[in-house]
Amino acid sequence: MRTILITGPGGSGRTTVAAATALEAAREGHRTLLLSADRTDTPGTALGTATGPVPTEVTEHLSAWRPDAAERFRQDLTAFQTRAANVLDLLGAARLDAEEVTPLPGAEELSFLRALRDAALSERYDLLVVDLPPLPQALALLALPEELRRYLRRLLPPERQAARALRPVLGRLAGVPMPADWLYETAARWDVELAAVEAVLTDRNTAVRLVAEPGPAGADAVRAATLGLALRALRTESLIANRALPETAPDSWLSSLLAQQRKTLADWRESYDVHPVPHLGRDPHGPDDLTALAVPGVNPATTPVGWPVTDRLAEDGVLVWHLPLPGAIRDELDLIRRGDELLITAGPFRRIVALPSALRRCTVAGAGLRDGELRIRFAPDPDLWPAAGR
Repeated sequence: MRTILITGPGGSGRTTVAAATALEAAREGHRTLLLSADRTDTPGTALGTATGPVPTEVTEHLSAWRPDAAERFRQDLTAFQTRAANVLDLLGAARLDAEEVTPLPGAEELSFLRALRDAALSERYDLLVVDLPPLPQALALLALPEELRRYLRRLLPPERQAARALRPVLGRLAGVPMPADWLYETAARWDVELAAVEAVLTDRNTAVRLVAEPGPAGADAVRAATLGLALRALRTESLIANRALPETAPDSWLSSLLAQQRKTLADWRESYDVHPVPHLGRDPHGPDDLTALAVPGVNPATTPVGWPVTDRLAEDGVLVWHLPLPGAIRDELDLIRRGDELLITAGPFRRIVALPSALRRCTVAGAGLRDGELRIRFAPDPDLWPAAGR
């Protein structure tokens, strides 16, 4: 399945563009699902068909779905209370009824990610068009699976389960049931679910479309989004320049706005695959208006973003790790080595990544930013790489 993630600044029309993209793909014969994180039925307004908590058929080959985060959270909490019944009874905890449960902060994001995973793994569709929240919420959402998996591995390392045979003995000595088994089982289940979501996001058939109005604010948002996506090794497939004015604008203030749009579009075309989408003079509503937007079709899958390591031991005595970071500024970059991980800060974004196996036996020898690519040099550690010291 192909997955297209669509996001942009608030008010950029990203949901309308997502609906138009899904409709165009369905007309091309692709079995398409439009998955939206929008709390209100903006997708339904654009499509002319109400959408809700179950997939709704809009046209032939096209369905739309807005998951109900509150209901999913109730189901998860009810299941958790059942699995943790012994511990809750020991603590004298009062159970929560489903009717009194409201989603906690973060529950909505996790619910949506699980819906994305379920949709991507479904065999009913050829294409998944995902209407993400606005920037920067979308960037935080895309980072969530990897970050939560890292927290789980640090807080509940799987290797500690080796002492499982001792837990009954410890339980008898303490006189209380030990919760470790279900705790580790829950962590393992969460890790599997998060890994499935992460696999969808990093799949070579997944790409991102950015939506923005051409202008100074849109340019700033696109620049920041490109850097944030690149740090996650997510590929920007295309840039949709929404609400582009016609080339002839009779009014003087429209002429000024048109000139501003032309300048931004010219700048964007130097770095992106840009597709202007016309301003209809009204909010698009219904299939005819979405068709009039003439959004581009879905491109075939291309080569995914890579972070290769090149061997320059013979020439310079180092291995070089190449990280494409378009839009990065040298003064806003920071690197910290912590064991087998590297903490990378680029502007307002930060990511902790595991080092490739070959680089774990090296020390950081320096780094440089050139042509939008961060190149980190690693020198072999003689104590860990004996051949390097001969």
